[in-house]
Amino acid sequence: MRFFEPTGKLLASDSPIIHTMKPRYGQFNPKRKLLTPAEAQARANEFDQLAERVGYGGNPEHKMNPGDFNLTPPSDPRQGKSLCDVAKVFRRDEALELLRVGLRKGLVSDREKDGWPRLVWSVTDDGIPMEAQLENSAAGTYHGYPMPDIRYRTK
Repeated sequence: MRFFEPTGKLLASDSPIIHTMKPRYGQFNPKRKLLTPAEAQARANEFDQLAERVGYGGNPEHKMNPGDFNLTPPSDPRQGKSLCDVAKVFRRDEALELLRVGLRKGLVSDREKDGWPRLVWSVTDDGIPMEAQLENSAAGTYHGYPMPDIRYRTK
């Protein structure tokens, strides 16, 4: 597995700290605004219904290990892209479940397209925050990745 520092320098695979994404901005991005708890609660039934219909597409740019995602190409990691491998998400059903949990909890952005939140957030069992981005609003599919600008400790 290969990981990059924010400078683009390759880290050793046994490095205790892995920084997965080069910082883009030094400030809050208003496009990544969560619904308020009251807004999410008012739409709980809607999000439950979306969770039943949502799909997970995936993106080879966020993969070193292609797992069972059936992507074309299977993996094509790009420097500067965060890797799902760091979060140990190797199966499509795991990614889909994280996405469903985020929807059911109302951890969604205040921006939408065709009734789908543009962003959905969730947290892995290991405590790694994940973000999923809407990739096809007609099909309701997303691709996800670990949140940027966060350092992860390997186990």
